[in-house]
Amino acid sequence: MGDVFVFPEGFIHFQFNVGRSPAVAFAALSSQNPGVISIVNTVFGSNPPTNLNVLAKGFQLDPRVAMLMDLQAKILIMKYEIVFDAGNVSIQDLYITFKFGTILMWLIVYCKDPKLVTADDFYFSGLDKARTTESSSVGSNVTTVNVNQIPGLNTLGISLVRIDYRINGQNPPHTHPRATEILLVQEGTLFVGFFSSFPENRLFNKTLNKGDVFVFPEGLIHFQVNIGKQPAVAFASLSSQNPGVIIIGNTLFGSKPPIDPNVLAKAFQLDPKVIIQVQKKFG
Repeated sequence: MGDVFVFPEGFIHFQFNVGRSPAVAFAALSSQNPGVISIVNTVFGSNPPTNLNVLAKGFQLDPRVAMLMDLQAKILIMKYEIVFDAGNVSIQDLYITFKFGTILMWLIVYCKDPKLVTADDFYFSGLDKARTTESSSVGSNVTTVNVNQIPGLNTLGISLVRIDYRINGQNPPHTHPRATEILLVQEGTLFVGFFSSFPENRLFNKTLNKGDVFVFPEGLIHFQVNIGKQPAVAFASLSSQNPGVIIIGNTLFGSKPPIDPNVLAKAFQLDPKVIIQVQKKFG
């Protein structure tokens, strides 16, 4: 429970419940229309049927066995599926991150030899654990699972976060310059929204309950607020292995070096003294 695993784009993959009770998993895919090809159903259950001699030779089977499998694929509900996700083509199979001294590229980082890649390069554990929000000034704690935590995410265009909110806590207005975000409420009630660009500046907002999903388009400012009577938890997937985050308040009022208070005062139509006070809070 709480473990994370990555299936690279285009690879055949599977999941099998080896426990003693029903299992539930959530998965995010780096496409709004990823496609799915169930190998058994597609190959042995195609319409019209694939020539049995083709299947027999391809799978090194007796044609009579291929015929039986073709029939079973049409009438059985599979206990598990081996699937192939259709999508964009990469120039090689794996691009596992590799630190070269202190050099890390901005979006795609150096790759290690594919022969040295292991399953651990696609694995992260612990997202089932609640994170403390006590030290947060805004009442939330974001646990990031991107290419820095899972090297196998490099070039795959997807990442994941867990967000814990205390009562009245919020994930303040921010933007991801390189990713669209899709958020799922796991526990609690959140008020969420995003703003369209200038000059409309429309606010699109919604109250979300457990099991609800909301999308924040790439680059647009968005937020979440816990309006429930208990702590809340959400999981979100982002369409980049390194989406970046710009927290509006921290960036404008906590920049290093600080922005000239007169610039912010004019932009926000405030007295420069007020700006200086706010900068001290973020400094």
